[in-house]
Amino acid sequence: MAYDRYVAISHPLQYMIIMNRRFCIMLLAICWVTGFLYSCTLTIHVSQLPFCRANVIDHFLCEIPNLLKLACADTLPNEIVIFVLTGGMALITCLVVFMSYVHIFRVILKIPSDAGEEKAFTTCSSNLIVLCLFLGTGAGQHLKPSARSLGQEKLASLFYTVFTPMWNPFIYTFRKI
Repeated sequence: MAYDRYVAISHPLQYMIIMNRRFCIMLLAICWVTGFLYSCTLTIHVSQLPFCRANVIDHFLCEIPNLLKLACADTLPNEIVIFVLTGGMALITCLVVFMSYVHIFRVILKIPSDAGEEKAFTTCSSNLIVLCLFLGTGAGQHLKPSARSLGQEKLASLFYTVFTPMWNPFIYTFRKI
């Protein structure tokens, strides 16, 4: 979405040429393949662990960190893989988005009309708020210290799976007001 906004603001007359159907499908495929490989890597690492505790997860979701608690072997290698992959994906995503918005804001500051500048800022700000909410809470959940209590984990999980998506329509509506 950050690249889409960048092209729309930086090259408005060439938008349809740059963001053609083939390019959009390629961007979508990159996202899907990356997410699939990320999930497969984590699933393969966890599936090789021996589980000897109860098979009930006291949580809202069946996520990898919750499964690690059920393992009876050392999970430190798995936690390192999770930390590196999740941190790497979050870092790369944030860097790409950050660079796109740096270019967007440079272009916005060159816009001569105040109305065009305001429209561009409101569009970008709502996208950035949603992205920060989602990435911040998701990374905070997966890159968390393991010493948090179960209540704190459930609250954080509930926040990023329910409340963050619930706020999206409200945040995008604010830019229309």
